[in-house]
Amino acid sequence: MRRVETGGAAGFWAPGSRILWRYRENGGTHVHIARPVTVVRDDADLLAVWLAPGTECVKPVLADGTPVHLEPLESRYTKPRTVQRDRWFGTGVLKLARPGEPWSVWLFWEPGWQFKNWYVNLEEPLTRWAGGVDSVDHFLDISVHSDRSWHWRDEDEFAQARRDGLMDDQQAEKVQAAGRDAVEVIRAWGPPFSEGWQHWRPDPSWAVPSLPEDWDRTPAHVSS
Repeated sequence: MRRVETGGAAGFWAPGSRILWRYRENGGTHVHIARPVTVVRDDADLLAVWLAPGTECVKPVLADGTPVHLEPLESRYTKPRTVQRDRWFGTGVLKLARPGEPWSVWLFWEPGWQFKNWYVNLEEPLTRWAGGVDSVDHFLDISVHSDRSWHWRDEDEFAQARRDGLMDDQQAEKVQAAGRDAVEVIRAWGPPFSEGWQHWRPDPSWAVPSLPEDWDRTPAHVSS
């Protein structure tokens, strides 16, 4: 979980470094999602990380242990929650984020490395700290397919989050504007969709990162 310092200024993580990709809870300050990942690339233009199959992660659940997605939408964001450790199921995920951009792009595959789709996750621009990156999820997402078609996802969750006061009108408008900007990138087939990441494969020597006991620690220093 070590960040490399170069040239007297904050540097970048080397390929193969293990960091945490975390999300703070909506409307709160606690971390409720933590995923150990391996750095694929990190420079001034892009952070790319690999979430390996079977990785131990932290995810939110209802206080009684019910998975969040099984709770009816009307009470999904108002019932008490806790967190639990779990394993990332299915195939791995390649996550791509450009500095300052209010979304990240995730690549999914079917078993056997059959490419499935890109997934645009609208979120706060990533904040970097010594052990990884933090963000807040903004509910609204976009699926993008190899034929360049796309569609909105989770519009119902976005609307419910607004009704439940997890984001005000000003924040919601910013998220929708970010979504429109992402759609323009998709329509133009700009980076990262045009860069061939669907053909990328992880280094077979990489071990699955472990979840540190202090996965929820508060960073001593953060930067964008």
